[in-house]
Amino acid sequence: MTVVVAGVKKEVEAGTTIAKLIVDEKVENPDYVTVTVNDDFVDSDVFDKTELKDGDAVEFLYFMGGGAF
Repeated sequence: MTVVVAGVKKEVEAGTTIAKLIVDEKVENPDYVTVTVNDDFVDSDVFDKTELKDGDAVEFLYFMGGGAF
């Protein structure tokens, strides 16, 4: 299935979770990342349970020291 990660189309396996995508995309400092899926924030407590759907748009936002990077 295809998802859009930070504006780039990527092929991922069906059932891919946000947690797996974070690993696959080699996200730096995953403890400081906030994720949106289709512009909706996803709570980090459910990254391992939230499966992506075909066509989802995922963005990684970094928050360190109170500021966004």
